[in-house]
Formats: sequence, C-alpha cells, structure tokens
Amino acid sequence: MPKKRKKAAAQRSGRSPRHPSSPWNDVVRVLSLPVWWRLIIVIAAVYAVYALYPGAISLGRDIATAIFELFGFGLVVAGIAGGAVIWLIIRGFSPFFRSWNKWLGVGALLVACWGLLAFFYGKSGVMEQVSYGGRIGRQILGPAGFPGGLRVAAMVLLGFLLITPRGTVVALIAFGRGTGRGAHRAWLFFKSMKAQRTVIEPATSPVDLAPATAQPQLDEGERALQPSIQAPKEQKAERQQPKALDAGNENPGQIEKMWQRLASKTVLTPSGWQLPPINMLEKGTEKVVHSSDNNKRARAIEDALASYGVDAKVIEINVGPSVTQFGIEPGWDRKVKEIKERDEDGNVTVRQEEISRTRVKVDRIASLANDLALALAAPTIRIEAPVPGKPVVGIEVPNTTIGTVTLRSVIETAAFQKMKSRSLLTISLGKGAGGESMAGDLAKMPHLLIAGATGSGKTVMLNALITCLLMHNTPEDCQFIMVDPKRVELVSFNTIPHLVAPVVVDPEKAVDVLRWMLQEMDRRYILFAQVTARNIDDYNKKRASDPMPYLVLVIDELADLMMTASDEVERSLCRLAQLARATGIHLVVATQRPSVDVVTGLIKANFPTRISFAVTSQVDSRTILDIGGAEKLLGKGDMLYMATDAAKPRRLQGVFVSDEEIERLVYFWNSQKGPSAPLKVQDFGAAGAGKAEGGPEDPMLSAARRLAQEHRHISASFLQRRLHIGFARAAHLMDLLEQERGDEGGETYPDADKPL
Repeated sequence: MPKKRKKAAAQRSGRSPRHPSSPWNDVVRVLSLPVWWRLIIVIAAVYAVYALYPGAISLGRDIATAIFELFGFGLVVAGIAGGAVIWLIIRGFSPFFRSWNKWLGVGALLVACWGLLAFFYGKSGVMEQVSYGGRIGRQILGPAGFPGGLRVAAMVLLGFLLITPRGTVVALIAFGRGTGRGAHRAWLFFKSMKAQRTVIEPATSPVDLAPATAQPQLDEGERALQPSIQAPKEQKAERQQPKALDAGNENPGQIEKMWQRLASKTVLTPSGWQLPPINMLEKGTEKVVHSSDNNKRARAIEDALASYGVDAKVIEINVGPSVTQFGIEPGWDRKVKEIKERDEDGNVTVRQEEISRTRVKVDRIASLANDLALALAAPTIRIEAPVPGKPVVGIEVPNTTIGTVTLRSVIETAAFQKMKSRSLLTISLGKGAGGESMAGDLAKMPHLLIAGATGSGKTVMLNALITCLLMHNTPEDCQFIMVDPKRVELVSFNTIPHLVAPVVVDPEKAVDVLRWMLQEMDRRYILFAQVTARNIDDYNKKRASDPMPYLVLVIDELADLMMTASDEVERSLCRLAQLARATGIHLVVATQRPSVDVVTGLIKANFPTRISFAVTSQVDSRTILDIGGAEKLLGKGDMLYMATDAAKPRRLQGVFVSDEEIERLVYFWNSQKGPSAPLKVQDFGAAGAGKAEGGPEDPMLSAARRLAQEHRHISASFLQRRLHIGFARAAHLMDLLEQERGDEGGETYPDADKPL
C-alpha cells in the first residue's frame, strides 16, 4: 500500500501514522506486555506467602503428592479432557451434538490410555505402589493381568467403533480371515511334514495287483484270472515295451521295477480287469505368479480406462494357467451443474451439484480392447462382457509364461471325482481363467466337435480325452473306434484291448466304418425293443449279466473324409448324432479346417458341444462357435469350450498328456489278458456287406433293386445320382445286385456308362 494511503487510513481511524521503530523501541514494547506484569505479581504473591507462612511449601508439596498419587501420569489425560470440556462449554456444546460419537470415542480411547498406564510401576517413590496411572488408573484397569488387558482392549475397540464403525468392522473381518488362513497354512504344513515321515513299501510281486484290504479272498473265477496277469519280463516277446521308459538307462529291469511300484495301487474289477493307478500320470507344477505384477497391470487398466473417460475399478483378479482375468466393475457417468453462492463475507464461491448419474455401458469397455492391449503391452486381450454369473466385465490378459495343465491335476480335483461318480464317460477338459478345474460328461454332451488351426492342440486334446477314459473304464465298459487319416496321431493306441478294430487310416474305409456304426446302432435298438429298454443304462440294469459297452468314435481329421465322400459322410454323421445317443454311441470329431464345406450346417446343428482352439480368422471362429473370439487365442492348448447348456463359450487351458504317459498306459493294458471284448470287427467292409450279423441289410439296397427292375441299364454312377449317395456305396450296392442276380442264375446288370 502506498505511504499516502496508509497515512490517510491512520488519520481516519484516529491513530497517528506508524514510524519506523528502532531496536530499543522493540525491546520496550516486548517488556511492556501484560504477561510480564502478571508473572511479576505471581512471584511476589508466592514470596509474600512464604514470608508470612514458612510451612506453606511443605503443605503445597503434600498437596501435589496427593494429587499425583490420585491421578499419576493420567493427569495429562485429565488436563486434556478438562480443556475439552471447558471449550465445549464456551461453544455451547454445539460441536458435541454435531458429532457426539467421535467425542465419546475419543473419550473412550483416553480412558483406555489412562488404564494402560496402570500396567506400569515406578522403581521408587509413590509410583512404586499406585503405578503410573495413579489410583484412578488402577480403578479403570480393575484386576491386574489378563482380565485387565481385556478391559483395556474392549475400551479401545469401543472407541474405534464409535469413531469409525464401518472401518472397524472391515478391519475385524480382515483380521479374522488372515488368522484363519494362517491357521490353515500351519495345519497343512504339519500335515505335509507328517506325510513325509510316512514310508510306503512297494509290492514285491507284480502278480499281487489287488490291495489286500480291498480283496481279502478271491473266488474261483477271479483266482483263475489272477495268474494270467504275467510280469512284463515274461511277455517281452509278445508285447512291445515303451522305449521312453528305458531311454538313457543301462538297467534292463527298469520296467519290471516300475511295474512293481505301480501294481500295488491298482484296482481289481469284478470281471478280472485291472484299472491303472493314478501315479501312472505325472504331477503338474504350479506356476507362481507374483501378485505385484498383477496389481501393476490392474492399475494400468484403471488408468487406461480413466484416460478414455470410462469410470471403472478392478475388484477381482483371477490367475489362470495361460491368462489372468481382471474383473472390472463399471462405474458411473455423472452429470453436474455449477452453482454460484455468496458467503457471509461477500465472496462468491462456486460449488458443483450432481443432478443425475447412470452406469457406464458395457459396450464402452468392450470397444476399448485394442487400446487396453496397447496400454498393457499385450499381444492381444479378450473381453468377456459380462462374466457369466458375476456382475463384472472380464478382461483376459495373457500371462508372460503359459502354464501346463496335467491330466492328473484335473482328475484329483473334487469337481472331476463328483462327476465321475455319476457317469463312466467323464472327461477332463482343463482349467479356467481363474484356475478352476473343468470336467465334462461325454454322455450328456452327447457328441463333441473340435476345431483349430495346425499346432493349436487338437490332437493333444484327443489323446487326453482317450487317456482319461482309459484310466477309468475297462473294455467291458467302453470301447473305441478310431479313424486317423494322418496315420501318426492315434496309432499309439493300436494295441489296447478297448479297440473294436485296429485304427483306421484309410479315408475310403472310414465310410465303411460309419456304415457299420449305423448297423450297430440299429442292432442295439432291436435289442432294446426286446427287453423294453429306453436307453443303454436301462438295458444294462435289466441285463446285468451281459451289459452293453459304450462305443466312442474318434475321428482325427474330418476334412479328409469329406473330400472322399462328402454326401455319405455328412448323412451318416448326422444320423448317428441324432439317434445314437440312447444306444451309448458317441462321436468325437476334430478338424483343422473349420470351413462351411467341412463343418456344414447339418453337422453343426447335431453337434451342440464344441471346442475351438486358435484359428486363423474370425470367419473360422464364427463357423465353429457362431461367435468371434477364437482368433484371439494364444495356442498351445488355449481354447474356448461351448457347452450344451451354456449361452457363451468358456475359456480354458486344455489338458496336456505326454507321450511317456500314453506309452505307460498302453503297456499297462497290453500286459493284461482279461475276457474278450464283446465287439470285435476285423473288416468293416465285410461286416457292412448286405446284411451284418444280427443286423439289418443296407437300407439303400431295396431302392437299388427297384431301380434295377425299372431300368434296363444301371451303373454305379447311375445309383449315385438317383439315390444321392457316395460313389463307394453305389459301387458296393452294384456289387450286391450283381451277386444276387448271379445267385439266381440270371445275367448281370450291364453297365449303363458303356455303349451296348
């Protein structure tokens, strides 16, 4: 302010203008303060009392001692409380009525501190008897020891409940959960230490395969079957031993020792077959994911969404083998307006008032997939909006390293065992984005269609499916027919007793396989009609002495069959898929080319359960799953599983089975000589010629006879055009007609394609 304005203001107020002061003036002004005069008066009064009454100091000392003995160091607490009460009286108790709970909570904490002082005692003087809290502190504490500590803890808890009730309850819940987890971990640690001290001795003989406690005595039938299970050393000339077990080992008896170790844990079935032990499969190692990395990525997701104007928060993190799913809770879109107000001093203030708010749309989060992938430096991410059964939007981010899901880790879970107790055709699928195990029932699917690009994991999935069924089913429970046009994928199972026939590697013979399965389906329906059974389960209950096994058809490459005879393959697959469920026949079909000419509309309609591995384009994903998303998978077992009763596919990491595990399992089944399988076919073409044993003839044969009677000249191509069948089947019908005419002594049918 200018000097003239200061002088004018001083004249208006009746004061003289302020002149610059010297240091002496400052000293005089400080010494002239009223506090010094009051101090001088107090000192003079004390001196006067001492001069008139010499015993006043000793009296004051006694009074101070009594006060200190009564209050102790709690005198500070009492001073704070007294000052607060005086302040409230001056303010008219209005602050107390506005937030009474906080005042009472602070009072409870002060009382708890006063009682806590009573725990401690001095080394000498009056505090040696009454503690630092004085006599009042001893009364607050009550009984010394544990009861007094509980009283102080209760006061502290009461204070925090009054100050912050919600925060205190949340802290108590978190403390309880942490204590429970710590106790559970300690119990698991002591349990594992106790298990490590337990010694299990292996069996001394491979013939003693059944546990002693489960089978104390064997009847005559089981005793006759028991010696037939020979040691691997005696069957070396008959069975081919797996090379992987002896690779790099100079000891020739390694297989015999492994057999002895595994045989002690096998299960003997009433029919004499041995089910393989679970320790034939390898244990998986859990991949450790640091929570700090996931927390960083969660903050990066929130910051990226906030930068695009989307209010969202990560409320859960589910770590899976291949991806980590971040659960996003959408926030609110708020609309506010500015309101200008004038305070008591006349200043204008602006405040914002919320007028409406709406939830953030899920489409806004789903449309930012590429932006989130850029913010997280991820190759690709998948957004599941929303997650089924949860009020969150799932953002699946690939892990830095993809974990391996072993078959044993899924079989040993409670979810698989619960489903296995209800169905013989329980299969392990893999683990989800949150690490949860996933199992399926092939009997309820009832057929499975698998698709994916080369190297994405289709064949590994088929091997895991077959291995899982072989682990829990004997040849009397489940049998297989395998079609492998690649000639190298399924041939490792070529010697197991569960096969109806050797693995079919010729695509042209696969048509005969489908024709034979249609006849087998019709034969089973005839047997069901004889005993008035609705399905295979009802039939096996009524015919317990002669049960009917399940039959699983596994096709590794559908595209090769469709190129050979597309019309007949499509018609046969659709008819089997529509009718074969009740007879216990189930189809598992895989293809690496999910195009519309291979996976046709009829095939898709009859295969409701589908699995898609990584594909090359969104068109292929829509062909197999009817929605996109499979083109963003990572490969190496990463898949989308579309269940029959699911509205959206579920992301899983497929099960991995090594070649060594398959060799051990095949060698285990080959080393047994149980009862012969009920279904054995040497040549599907011969079995399907005309009329199968116990089954009906080819349904097209009667139509071919009518055409032969109506036309003078017929041929295989003529039958193919008129009956809408494949050339192989038409040629087969032509051979049957010529055979019938030859048996009747007539002339054979001339070929219409050749000139007369």
